[in-house]
Amino acid sequence: MQRILAWLLLLALPLGAAAQSFPNKAVRVVVPFPAGGAADSIARIVTERMSNKWGQPVLVENRAGAGGNVGADAVYRADPDGYTLLSSPPGPLSINHNLYKELSFEPGRFVPITVLCLSPNVISARNELPVGSVKELVAYAKANPGKVSYASQGNGSTSHLSAAMLASMAGLQLLHVPYKGEAPALTDLAGGRVDIFIGNLFAALKLAQGGRIKLLGVASEKRNAVAPDLPTVSEAGVPGFLSSAWFALVAPPQTPAAVAREINAAAVEALRSDDVRKKLLALGAEPVGGTTAETAAFIKDETERWKKVIKDANVTLAN
Repeated sequence: MQRILAWLLLLALPLGAAAQSFPNKAVRVVVPFPAGGAADSIARIVTERMSNKWGQPVLVENRAGAGGNVGADAVYRADPDGYTLLSSPPGPLSINHNLYKELSFEPGRFVPITVLCLSPNVISARNELPVGSVKELVAYAKANPGKVSYASQGNGSTSHLSAAMLASMAGLQLLHVPYKGEAPALTDLAGGRVDIFIGNLFAALKLAQGGRIKLLGVASEKRNAVAPDLPTVSEAGVPGFLSSAWFALVAPPQTPAAVAREINAAAVEALRSDDVRKKLLALGAEPVGGTTAETAAFIKDETERWKKVIKDANVTLAN
């Protein structure tokens, strides 16, 4: 019996030692969308603080493509040692497996770390579009069926699903123009090449404050503190329309629980720090945090929610 206990103790030592010494080199955080968008900015705010705590570089790497699947697959196949992580919006974790016929990874096998933040979506429009409110947008789209175009972050992204949900709820026919991320979508919206975009409030707010686009309504239950004069979509013309994005940190399958807890502790500490909270709140994003178990439950619930949206709005990658 003593020999067995000694052997079990010996087997447990590498995991404990790994957690205690983690990290002893640079950590790579993959963002599966281009630089400049919400996913990228939020990851950089949080990882900068984590790097300061650890005394090791935490490097953000943008690997866009296939609605976030390219970056997610890279992390899925990485060594499960905690040195390669994924910081992602809902697409690769809760949406894409309900849209794509096949994926090269299993979302449910990622090891949850924590939810970084929640960010409400906003309906924005090019300045030249002859509408000044959500109500006017609905009327204009009904008068011009199939002619009002909407940009998205890519097929199956929250911006794609949100616009499909808007079309379903308001009885509209909209033209989908997918991009590889939020930044290029907003660039073309500001350039007048697409009509509307439903994306994260903070990125659109910057352009609106510069007079390059206009905001029509925020898709949350109540008005947001960073844009208190902007009405909600519900009060502005489409009752019950709610859409928000979230960003979560996960690790490759089979990452040891002890290592996951170490990363969770650093991320949650960063989210609770005054400077990180201030930066996120200024962007209209609400810091979250939470345990690995709470994160797993949250992602599971979100998967069911977006699955229902996809079914109710009859969304396909061809929409």
